[in-house]
Amino acid sequence: MNERLQKIIARAGVASRRKAEEMIREGRVAVNGQTVALLGSKADPDVDEIRVDGCRITVESELVYLLLYKPAGYVTTSNDPQGRPIVTDLIRAVPERLYPVGRLDYDSEGLLILTNDGQFAHKIQHPRHGILKSYLVKVRGVLNDADIAAIGEGRHLEDGFFRPREVRLERRNPKSTWLTVSLTEGRNRIIRRYFDTFGHPAARLIRTSIGHIEVGSLKEGEYRMLRKREVEALMAGENTGERAKKILTSKLK
Repeated sequence: MNERLQKIIARAGVASRRKAEEMIREGRVAVNGQTVALLGSKADPDVDEIRVDGCRITVESELVYLLLYKPAGYVTTSNDPQGRPIVTDLIRAVPERLYPVGRLDYDSEGLLILTNDGQFAHKIQHPRHGILKSYLVKVRGVLNDADIAAIGEGRHLEDGFFRPREVRLERRNPKSTWLTVSLTEGRNRIIRRYFDTFGHPAARLIRTSIGHIEVGSLKEGEYRMLRKREVEALMAGENTGERAKKILTSKLK
């Protein structure tokens, strides 16, 4: 079936629709060996050979949206030059080639979405869409109320100012503090770098919700497919995210 080229490129996970339109205007897209620079041009991804910057792109016939509870000790990439375990090792029973949406660093755990829908991935990742991600963060040291208030005010980092959308106390332990931290940004290791500036490094970090999607009964390494309604709600920018903590905060140590 013929579709607009920018839609095909977005579905292939190459770029957002807007960026795909720029690529077409710049003459970086070819269909069956012919450069296409006209917006509105169409192609059939099941029949036509479509290339971007000389590289052929493919589009999965079935879009898949998967929610994984990523354990610590896995990298959020499709391959790793250092040979460390990667998140896709956990979903080898799924035949489609999926890509992680956003990041969870090697030492972090919790909810991670994987998909072959590039437009959906862009929507979830881009901060201007306001998809809220919430984390349980265990920091070293016992924070008082003034410390927590200061953390909520934000601070300049080497790559710009950062302020969490929410910082809330969950539990104080003898040598550590558990907080809920919510944000819409996705800069690399932003939470860890932020707490380092306060002298209270993050000892453990668990993503508990993405928009309205919560951890539920998933355990480390387990996954499930997102329901159609969940995908639609994420695309609409719906945010909730409170039930997850009732499951996890009872286990905080």
